[in-house]
Amino acid sequence: MNVLNASHLQQRLHEASILPTLQRMAVASVLLGRPVHMTAEQVLDAARRQLPSLSRATVYAVLQLFVRSRLLKELPIDGASTVYDSNTEPHHHLYDIDTGAVADLSATQLQVLGVPEAVGGMQLVGVDVIVRVRGLVQDSVSMR
Repeated sequence: MNVLNASHLQQRLHEASILPTLQRMAVASVLLGRPVHMTAEQVLDAARRQLPSLSRATVYAVLQLFVRSRLLKELPIDGASTVYDSNTEPHHHLYDIDTGAVADLSATQLQVLGVPEAVGGMQLVGVDVIVRVRGLVQDSVSMR
């Protein structure tokens, strides 16, 4: 990880009120440098290239901390492994049912009608749509 990237990641963690420990920085460098979709196992494998002693339990704890701090979104897809999404802006997803690849689909590319009526008196917090496809050609990380 280069110095500029490390400084940017430390700043992001500080802004989220997270102490930038060595372990958290290793996970942040895998997930927060660019939009990615990764399972916990994929994060563990990638982060161990920087910090070989990183434990599975620590990675899971850091992922949950990042989700609670809104640095990541969890995408539960078809009962498979949870995918962690570093793009926290409102958007939807394409999911290739054959390969497990996940790709972003902007909120403007898909309209969901009737949601306000469906939730009645509740407060609408967000809408996450997963469009299942075959043949997704994309530089996404496979979740299988």
